[in-house]
Amino acid sequence: MTSKSWISWVGAPLIALVLTVMPSVSPVHSVEDIRKVSVMSFGLFGDQGVFRNEATGAAQVVAGRFGSGPVNVQYNSKKGGGATIEALAMSLQVAANGMDAENDVLFLILTSHGSRAGLAVKAGQLTQTLTPSNLAEMLARTGVRHKVVVISACYSGVFIPRLANSDTLVITAADADHPSFGCRDKAKWTYFGDAFFNVALRQAKSLKNAFVAARALVRKRELREHFEPSNPLMAGGANVQPLLMAGP
Repeated sequence: MTSKSWISWVGAPLIALVLTVMPSVSPVHSVEDIRKVSVMSFGLFGDQGVFRNEATGAAQVVAGRFGSGPVNVQYNSKKGGGATIEALAMSLQVAANGMDAENDVLFLILTSHGSRAGLAVKAGQLTQTLTPSNLAEMLARTGVRHKVVVISACYSGVFIPRLANSDTLVITAADADHPSFGCRDKAKWTYFGDAFFNVALRQAKSLKNAFVAARALVRKRELREHFEPSNPLMAGGANVQPLLMAGP
């Protein structure tokens, strides 16, 4: 399933009218005024509803805090679904075609089971593995400069070496050598998703602050439940973070 939310610029006709009547007046808009944040969120593993729930909830939180562009949520179920590797590649390209490649921000959220090979994709009988190389190539093909990628999965730190750079911020639920927790079928969030999206990001004004708070929450919960630390990571994004300061 796909859910799209498009922002409608109600004031555009009025602005056009004012410019027609008073052509000598030239309103100046900063880049920040017109920058869009396009949100894409994929729940890749269909056999457990937590990934559908997390993909949907995370997109809502991010769009509410930073979004001014389209929102695309897709997920799989036990019967099937369209959140495949091919669909992800196509959706990224479609999103990019509607963006200002230099000024807008592409915010990608992926939630699934993970391994040292990559992310599990399960849609009915279809099984795939989204590797770091696959995802790096998809993102490069978009041509969009500023990107944020949040991956909620075990061993998701394996994506950082291939994705993170000054223009791409990568946040992962675990490092490359540890699992993350909370993948219960009917849960609304994984441990990391709850801490980062549902708690920290609703309050923090920056992604860095949200990550620091979420990492502490996850660590506290893992200690309480006697789990080995998952070690969430954040890397890259020096040029992206200043562009994403949440409003009230």
